[in-house]
This record gives sequence, C-alpha cells and structure tokens, in this order.
Amino acid sequence: MLSFVMGFLLFAVCPAQADAAELAEEIAAPAAILMEASTGTVIWEKDADTKYHPASVTKIMTLLLIFDALAEGKIHLEDTVTTSEYAASMGGSQVFLEPGETQTVDTMIKCIAVASANDACVAMAEYICGAESEFVNRMNARAQGLGMTNTHFENCNGLDTDGHMTTARDIALMSRELITKYPKIHEYSTIWMENITHTTAKGTSEFGLTNTNKLIRQYEYATGLKTGSTSLAKYCVSATAEKDGVELIAVILAAPDYKVRFADATKLLNYGFGVAKVYEDKNEDDLGTVSVEMGVKEKIPVKYKSDFHYMSLDGTSLDGVEKTIELPDSVTAPVKKNAKAGRAVYKLNGQEIGSVDILFDEEVEKAGFSDCFFKTLKLCLNI
Repeated sequence: MLSFVMGFLLFAVCPAQADAAELAEEIAAPAAILMEASTGTVIWEKDADTKYHPASVTKIMTLLLIFDALAEGKIHLEDTVTTSEYAASMGGSQVFLEPGETQTVDTMIKCIAVASANDACVAMAEYICGAESEFVNRMNARAQGLGMTNTHFENCNGLDTDGHMTTARDIALMSRELITKYPKIHEYSTIWMENITHTTAKGTSEFGLTNTNKLIRQYEYATGLKTGSTSLAKYCVSATAEKDGVELIAVILAAPDYKVRFADATKLLNYGFGVAKVYEDKNEDDLGTVSVEMGVKEKIPVKYKSDFHYMSLDGTSLDGVEKTIELPDSVTAPVKKNAKAGRAVYKLNGQEIGSVDILFDEEVEKAGFSDCFFKTLKLCLNI
C-alpha cells in the first residue's frame, strides 16, 4: 500500500506526458471530461453526454443552492438548523445527526462538503425549502438554467434511485457554477479533518469529519470538490485544482474502484495544466465618463460588464494580448442604465480574441424646456 501511495504522489506532481489521443487510452473510467473553469472551455472529453448515476457528486448542486440562499440573505452561516426524523433516517454516508439535534449552517456545509453527509443534506433542504421535495424541484430548475439538459435529480444527496441521472458534462457545468460564483466553497472542500460537536439529550460528544476526496492530500494543486460512490454509480469524482492561475475541473464517472477514480482525475488535471494557458483581465481600471447631449446631466459614467478570460491550448504566449477601448465621444439623451455604451476589444498578434461590453452606469433623462432654460441662465451668469 505504501509503495502505491508513494508512486501516486510522484505521478501527481509530474507534468503530463500524454497527448490527447494517448489520454483516451489511459483513462479507464467510461465517462470523463476536463473543463477550464473561467471560460468553461472543454479541453478533453470521453463519453461526456451519456447518463450515469452520480452518487454523492449530486451534493454539488445541493451546495450550490445552499450558497445561493446565503447570497440572497435567506439564510446565514450562524443560523441553527434542526434535524428532522426524516433527515436523521437517511443512512449511507452520514454524520449521525439525531432527531431534534441542531447545528449551524456553517457546520452543516462542512458535514456535506467534507464528510458527504446525507443527513445534513436533507436537514439543509428542509431548512431552506420546508421539504426535500421542493428543494429537489429547485435543484432541477437550477440545472435547467445552467444548460444541464441530461440531468434529473430525485433527491438532494445522491442515494441510488430510479431516474436520478446526470452526465460528466452536466456535472462539470454545475461544478463550474459553484466554484466561480462561490469560491468560498474551497474553504470547506479543502478541509482534510475537523471535529464537530453533537449536543443531544444524551449529552455532548465529538465527531470527526474526514474528507472523502483523497486528492486533497495526494495532489499538490487540488482545491476540491466532491466524490461519490454507490453500487449503481460505482466511483465518481468532480475534482477541482488550480495552478499558475489556471483552474480546472476533472469529472470522472463510473470508475471501477476508488484508485482508478483518483488516478484518472490526476491524469486529466496534469494534462490540462500541461496544455492550458489563461489570460485574465479583471477590468478594474476607471473608464471615466461619456459626454451627454440634450440630457439633464452633461456626463455619464461607464463600467465594464464583466471580467475577461481567454484560454489557449496551442502553447501560444499570451504576454502580447492588447486591449483597446471603443466608446463614443458623446451620446444623446435619454440614456438607460446598463445600456451598451461600447466595448473593450482584446487582440493577440493583431487578431481579435474576444471583447467585453461597456455599459452606462447611470440613467440620464432627456432635458426639458426648463432644464435647458436654467442651464442657459447659468452659462450667462457664469454660475
């Protein structure tokens, strides 16, 4: 066993040697995909649209809805969640919550992200939506919104049941949404071991959480995200990792054992880090203002719509990326807030590689007669 672990660790930190064709021979799992997170670009895939049972990888969507609720202010990390009889009855992977036991939302997230706790998932589903069934409806709606067209959830924890299916591509999509929209998830998914405290009618006791994702200890660049295994699903993982500003998602489905699951994910991540280069512009520079004609204001501020990301797989250096700003000298009122004002254009070696819209950051109404009169009067009186 020791020799296997040492060999695995050596492999995990070595650069990828395989090309895309060789990788197809090396990946043992029947379905897999490798995605770059910031752009959503698929770098490599194998049978990525065939439906499989996802087991506890399902919990990525559960965590996504929990973080949605936190972002919307519907729940808070310090809120206490009471475990129902139903939640406590889940079985499988669990932290043995007892009926009536309370834990904070923060602790429940740790139980889900680290120990893959089925009971904590249901407790949180009930806390957010009142019933697991309504929470599952929201899971399916969120999946459709992300373009997960081959996914249907029947529960919030991934226990085997008919019709609970997804694909490697769809798992990558929900993983990307979680880690890019809520990077705080990595604070939970990188916990290796931590204790929680059970306080029940029987008294107080400590319970140890151990991360089910062994890549956290075995792979230098690992940042998460979620494992899963059942008799129907076999061994699955959505593995995230970051190196030199490149963030990758490797999804493995239906691997024959846990060693293959982690070895396949490692091969994909090594390959991705070997070929992918990412250019990022957070667009934090001040764009100033645009003059407004016939408006109640003479100038209007503008802003970037988003950051910019570009990925190259051909080894081309991205040091020469240039950005130019395209904005009009003036606009005529009325102007609506968030209407397109122009764009930032990115070029590499003279060729456009992408752009980001620039938006008006305020609304400016068209000036009426009284506005024009008082503006003229001020000019005449020099005030």
